[in-house]
Amino acid sequence: MKNLPAPAVVDFGRLRVACSSCSLRELCLPAGLEAREMEKIDRLVNQRRRVRKGEHLYRAGAPLAALYAIRSGFMKSCVLYEDGREQVAGFHMMGDLLGMDAIGGGRHMSDTVALEDCEVCEIPFPVLQRLSREVPSLQHQLHRVMSREIVRDYGVMLLLGSMKAEERLAAFLLNLSQRFSARGYSPTEFNLRMTRQEIGSYLGLKLETVSRSFSAFQEQKLIKVRQRHVCILDLAGLRAMLGPPR
Repeated sequence: MKNLPAPAVVDFGRLRVACSSCSLRELCLPAGLEAREMEKIDRLVNQRRRVRKGEHLYRAGAPLAALYAIRSGFMKSCVLYEDGREQVAGFHMMGDLLGMDAIGGGRHMSDTVALEDCEVCEIPFPVLQRLSREVPSLQHQLHRVMSREIVRDYGVMLLLGSMKAEERLAAFLLNLSQRFSARGYSPTEFNLRMTRQEIGSYLGLKLETVSRSFSAFQEQKLIKVRQRHVCILDLAGLRAMLGPPR
């Protein structure tokens, strides 16, 4: 067995800056915390972890040890079948909180893999549980994030069950646009960190169908694609493909 690298020395002053002043704070921490409550949370995040492209943050079946807030980079959650096929269950970006799939049963239900070099804040779950009893707003935030994940999963179920191929891709691009916008980035121009094969797995579409839908969107001047760089030319046009709100 290879020797694992020694954990980096933790600079709590640096972590306080990372949490208290982080641009992602409103996404992964409760709003309206008092100063002393914020100090407790600063001490909670006791380690940053780098995950290289292609590496696992955790694997299916691994026991729950911590939750992870993505500080930078993109990840995917996926399930591997016995025949080697991969089913992508979700894509995660900066500000997302990972690991909650294991809260109920104590073990992770899926693999989580870095799509590019990432950095995560590691939050030990036993300490988080104890602190959430001391800071009620933290417990409320956990429930809010879990609810958001349930709503997202429900949305994917509706997506796969009721939409045609081009509608699924339009909804996927609009979702990415909204998530980038919430993090202060351009809602109309971004790079796709995932492959078209991975997009197809997530949307329940074949690779050829995904590629054909991208081409159709370009022909309709809804988007402009260059390799993995996407520029949305007509947000309203993409939204119109989904029809009136359901």
